[in-house]
Amino acid sequence: MAKNQKQVKEITSMEENFTQWYTDICLKAEMVDYASVKGFMIMRPYGYAIWENMVDIMDGMFKKTGHENVAMPLLIPESLLQKEGELVNGFAPEVAWVTAGGSDPLEERLAIRPTSETMFCDHWAHVLHSWRQLPMLYNQWCSVVRWEKTTRPFLRSREFWWQEGHTIHETAQEAIAETEQQLYCYVDFCRDALAIPVVTGRKTDKEKFAGAEATYTIEAMMKDGKTLQSGTSHYFGDKFSRAYDVTFTGRDNKLQYPHQTSWGSTTRLIGAVIMTHGDDSGLILPPPIAPIQVVVIPVAQHKEGVLDAAYALKDRLKAAGLRVKCDDSDQSNGWKYAEYEMKGVPLRVEIGPKDMEKEQCVIVRRDNGEKSFVPLAELESKVRELLQAVHTNLYESAKKRLEENTYACTTVEEVKANMEKRKGFAKTMWCGDEACEIAMKELAGVSSRCIPFDQEKLGDVCPVCGKPAKHMVYWGVAY
Repeated sequence: MAKNQKQVKEITSMEENFTQWYTDICLKAEMVDYASVKGFMIMRPYGYAIWENMVDIMDGMFKKTGHENVAMPLLIPESLLQKEGELVNGFAPEVAWVTAGGSDPLEERLAIRPTSETMFCDHWAHVLHSWRQLPMLYNQWCSVVRWEKTTRPFLRSREFWWQEGHTIHETAQEAIAETEQQLYCYVDFCRDALAIPVVTGRKTDKEKFAGAEATYTIEAMMKDGKTLQSGTSHYFGDKFSRAYDVTFTGRDNKLQYPHQTSWGSTTRLIGAVIMTHGDDSGLILPPPIAPIQVVVIPVAQHKEGVLDAAYALKDRLKAAGLRVKCDDSDQSNGWKYAEYEMKGVPLRVEIGPKDMEKEQCVIVRRDNGEKSFVPLAELESKVRELLQAVHTNLYESAKKRLEENTYACTTVEEVKANMEKRKGFAKTMWCGDEACEIAMKELAGVSSRCIPFDQEKLGDVCPVCGKPAKHMVYWGVAY
């Protein structure tokens, strides 16, 4: 038990070393383990349970907007991947290849999917015939492989889990509306499920997805001031359709090319939750995605009736539709408190002999440590109220941090000075020239995060070259 107690307490302070703090939480909250293959991770039951809850919520949202789930093959023939040049060139350094089947060399290399645009196009070329079949609104839950040079649990690994939506449409207008709709689906998910506020906008041409006409993004801010791309949506026009000969007979009886989109979010959202809400005691999970929303701790459980009272609370909360656990192990109460704080359980319910006499329980919030003495008759309603309060507080705290660390700058020097001091988002005007975008990286150490939809006029000229400005841009240091 002493060993377990030490493990729970051994988390590096985020102020001391944010990177190590993050890794400590991932491992000690039993979310991941390192695999035998370098750069790959094992999602342990607790980490995977968080992902499952995310999947359930997002999948429901996608189905409400008319999307259907499909499953595409894992392997992509090299000749198929090469049909759209920008895509293959963009992913070439990260592609893993299969060159043999058993002991027999393959006639053609097969790529382990880094993304699935090519397979969807190949499929559509076979099944699409008429405008009456459009739109085709598909989504896939799977893992992909990208041979990253540096890895970190959830944020960047050589295999990661995600969803990739792929759709084709009769017109450009419909496809563009799809990209925007799904982007705001991610916005809603981050707010309502993850308690994370985001900035929305369009990626610059330099930062957009390989092969896309336009890439739209949501960008979140972590507690260390760095930014995290948390979901993207891409408009392809008919570029892929032409490359893969995807056609349909239009309303005018002539062959046309459909307009295509793709959009995706990944297990890096778990990393976003850790770095947006966590503290030196461990995870703090928003209630919608918490595997355990309420943990019941019997106090002085050796005394008569205490365990039965705890089990009764568990049963009541479970019947109310909540994810609840009663820890009746022989670990000390102190160990249990630290353990469930580490795992980010939103609420802890305690009941002991004195509480039973008073027909009450004690409820402790993970986000701020506040205790409430709650009559047993009010258990269900009070727990629901407190779970909502936890979520609201997490979101408002993150929103305040985002607002306080977003600042307008008019010079490169100002961007650099602020980034060295606090990171966050720097807002500047920009001429639209890629050379100035590259120069900002070299001079101030930041990359463009997006051209936000909510534009502000902060001046008339680009801070790098002094030429007339076209856009206001968000800059930051990104994971």
